[in-house]
Amino acid sequence: MESNYFLPNTYKIPGWILLTIGVIAGVFLTISEYESDLLTVNVLAIFNGDSLFENNYGFFKILKNSIVDEIIALTIIIGGLMVGFSKEKVEDEFIYKLRKDSLVWAIIFNYIVLMFAIIFIYEFTFFDVLVYNMFTPLLFFIIRFNFLKARA
Repeated sequence: MESNYFLPNTYKIPGWILLTIGVIAGVFLTISEYESDLLTVNVLAIFNGDSLFENNYGFFKILKNSIVDEIIALTIIIGGLMVGFSKEKVEDEFIYKLRKDSLVWAIIFNYIVLMFAIIFIYEFTFFDVLVYNMFTPLLFFIIRFNFLKARA
């Protein structure tokens, strides 16, 4: 199966390394609630403020912010994309079907989890669920695809 949007197979190992480091760092950051001033830098915020009705809101502001969580999130996303969208050594019709079925399953499962959260989780904890929900479709896809591939 010839697809233009897949990365070469050599990207898979660096992807796994990035994904693993990102997930471990993300879990550590979440559990420990670690805050560091080590990577506090000036950043450009496209929009600043909790709501449009407060006095200190605005577009295109320079803020001081720790970028540790942003680096971890980007590491998870980039590593996950590299793992999920790198060619297999043998890229045939069967792998294509596994990939397609895994992607559909991951999206459906992700939205079932999200609907459950909408119904049963409230307040600031719901915001945490939405943050984790950025990563779950990609992670569900990788887990499901590799599970089906190993089982075949």
